[in-house]
Amino acid sequence: MADPTKKIPTESEIQAAKKWSIWEKDASTFDWHYDSEETFYVLEGDVTVTWKGGEISFTKGDLVTFPEGLDCTWHVKKKIRKHYNFK
Repeated sequence: MADPTKKIPTESEIQAAKKWSIWEKDASTFDWHYDSEETFYVLEGDVTVTWKGGEISFTKGDLVTFPEGLDCTWHVKKKIRKHYNFK
């Protein structure tokens, strides 16, 4: 299974992401399983996600993709608000 990826999005990727739904979550820690691939654009927040063998951190302006099948733990340090899309 691939690891999550993070990048600075292009302007066209940002415009596309703005059409997706918004999800937000206050500071917290929770476990999550990805039934399908998710890509999201972070509007605000400070988050670190850990999984067996890895870790990724992201914040405002990042475009992040999580692969289908990943079991992980979200550590939301500062409230996250994101546009998201499941494949």
